[in-house]
Amino acid sequence: MDIAGKRIVITGAAGGIGRALAVRFAAAGAAEIIVADIDGDGAAETALMVDGTAYRLDVSQEDEIAALVEAVETRHGPIDLFCSNAGIGIPGGAEAPDAGWQRIWEINVMAHVWAARHLVPRMIARGGGYLLNTASAAGLLSQVGSAPYAVTKHAAVGLAEWLALTHGDDGIKVSVLCPQAVRTAMTAGNPEGVASIDGMMEPAELAEVVVQGLAAETFLILPHPQVLDYMRNKTADYDRWIGGMRKLNRRFRG
Repeated sequence: MDIAGKRIVITGAAGGIGRALAVRFAAAGAAEIIVADIDGDGAAETALMVDGTAYRLDVSQEDEIAALVEAVETRHGPIDLFCSNAGIGIPGGAEAPDAGWQRIWEINVMAHVWAARHLVPRMIARGGGYLLNTASAAGLLSQVGSAPYAVTKHAAVGLAEWLALTHGDDGIKVSVLCPQAVRTAMTAGNPEGVASIDGMMEPAELAEVVVQGLAAETFLILPHPQVLDYMRNKTADYDRWIGGMRKLNRRFRG
């Protein structure tokens, strides 16, 4: 996809990856950028930076995602690229409270489901469109210290795969973004955590990789190329990979 001339929606755009994507897409000549976030003031700041439009959005609510899609397509025009980018992380394993599991499931997984539910039929009717879903390298590998994050990011990758293989013939293009550590609010309290083992990436660097990935229409966008090697190691010898991850777990969880 050539970003120039496209109408783009980005969720989770009050800062971090979402804001960096908005800025980079504007530089690439996007026709219109619509940003949304539960932090309405932050979204408004991003919109000012890119001469765009801001909406307050809680992606954990299907009706709000449906309303956003309807509002944009009615007031602005057809959405060419929808970046389902909002996400959260919580610590813990199976003992994490049900309320935490439910909230991270709604934001990290169902928000992607609801965006597709309310947008894909519209895109198919007009001949196609593009979905960019932000997941994580944790969705391809795992996440030391957080079962909810690992599980939901795996589900996000699985959904993106399903959308790509099911609707590719309908003109729907899909990319899934799977970075390791990026300097955002989510990593601010743990800059030397396990995700930063290959370094902490700046959001602007990631946005550049995304533009390149969209231009090539690559399904899997990996800002940290080492992740591909880790994936290959995992599939080549799953038991050995689990052993290596156990060592990583001991190192970062003490």
